[in-house]
Amino acid sequence: MKILPEISRTLSEYLLIPGLTTEDCTPDTVDLGAPLVRHRVGEEPGIRVATPMVSAIMQAVSSPALAVALAQVGGLSFIHQNQLIEDQAADVLAVKRHKAGFRTGDVTVAPRTPLGEVARLLADTEQGVAVVTENGEADGEFAGIISLDDFHLERHGAGASAGNRMRGRSGLVTAPASVSLSEANELIWQHHLDVLPVVDGGRVVSMVLKSDYQAHKTYHRASVDAEKRLRVGAGINSRDFKDRIPALVEAGADVLCLDSSDGYSVYQAKTLEFARETYGEDVFVGAGNVVDGRAFRYLADAGAAFVKVGIGGGAICTTREQKGIGRGQASALLDVVQARDAHALETGVYVPLCCDGGLLSDSHMAMALAMGADFIMLGRYFARLDESPSRKLQIGGQWYKEYWGEGSRRAQNEARYGQRGRMAFEEGVDGYVPYAGSLYDNVERTRAKITSTMISCGSTNLRDFHRDAVLVPVSAESFKQTGAEVQLRRPAVDSGE
Repeated sequence: MKILPEISRTLSEYLLIPGLTTEDCTPDTVDLGAPLVRHRVGEEPGIRVATPMVSAIMQAVSSPALAVALAQVGGLSFIHQNQLIEDQAADVLAVKRHKAGFRTGDVTVAPRTPLGEVARLLADTEQGVAVVTENGEADGEFAGIISLDDFHLERHGAGASAGNRMRGRSGLVTAPASVSLSEANELIWQHHLDVLPVVDGGRVVSMVLKSDYQAHKTYHRASVDAEKRLRVGAGINSRDFKDRIPALVEAGADVLCLDSSDGYSVYQAKTLEFARETYGEDVFVGAGNVVDGRAFRYLADAGAAFVKVGIGGGAICTTREQKGIGRGQASALLDVVQARDAHALETGVYVPLCCDGGLLSDSHMAMALAMGADFIMLGRYFARLDESPSRKLQIGGQWYKEYWGEGSRRAQNEARYGQRGRMAFEEGVDGYVPYAGSLYDNVERTRAKITSTMISCGSTNLRDFHRDAVLVPVSAESFKQTGAEVQLRRPAVDSGE
């Protein structure tokens, strides 16, 4: 037995001391960009994100819809692995079909398809336009396009065929596959188009929509690959990795991550070895979770693309209660950051750290980044939003969204926790979180808060923030002052003073 000479501390137990805010420290000059994968010191990483936020590998969080939205604002989502391999690969492919400014034809119909079916498909996929091909298949001969503006079910009849209302190929302005986004948008404005089909031979490969023009300007931080497709990650486990990794790589996953509550194991090392021997440096696999320098070094030496830090700190996690395993998130981060920096000095390779858990507020996120985390993984934060896959429901006049842990009985995540058949105990709970609206609004607000914190500390990028941040532990009395209760004024009885 060994007892560490420390108190296990959380992110709540520290405050940042302001640094000198210079004229260079403005919101426009602050760069929140961070490396996502290992790289040589002084060189650019293979994957970088403009917003240092990724979504947790959870059923209640990381759907294709959330992955698209998060990539658009500069982050990245990890599609969960607690599902059939083919289903997870299909989710990854659904995200990769989204090219920045270019859309793939998610809905393809034949000229004979009834208008009622066209309307249903467009509604189910939240698309505004469908591609019409001769055989109704995505790789079929291009015949035209049809949108909800081209027909009205009561006027034209649900049983009428799409061919009667579609805009035929001969009357459409199209562009070749080599067209750039700026060229495509120029054609749209020049010819007063709402949609521009991009054609390769007789097949539509993508579409550019006028409605996406402003979106392209808005999402200038989007996480995209070399082909301008949105980036997406995927979770894997140390059981079926020999089958799951190839399927996810084939689907186009940009980065993979081992999904485990405790990553300090030979099983994770074997999974990393398989990926390295099979794909060399072309496939990135993150690992974890860990809470000390020993475990970080083990996974870094095994080839982890990044390492996740945190055991038992998640809002939905009960690992500490059930198994007595874990560490305060601040203590874990400070230990692992020291090990990461020593490893970089020794090997010349920088292995990014992901803070996973213990992040109850935006200020905690800023604190984790100040302590040395490169990016943060969030479950509860994203589960509250419109784009998460869980149900939205009203309880006592308040709107909530369902949220459950991967260690809960509801998840039945055997690949993550190894309890076969009936679960002997749970390491997570099943509940609700207050509904918080749009991902776009929430992430923008969080970015603004972190940016403001960095400005107060005199930093304009995360590397400087890591180096220059000054922190101080907070006493119990400080907590009392921070949390002093104030009766808030209610707008309904505001006298207007």
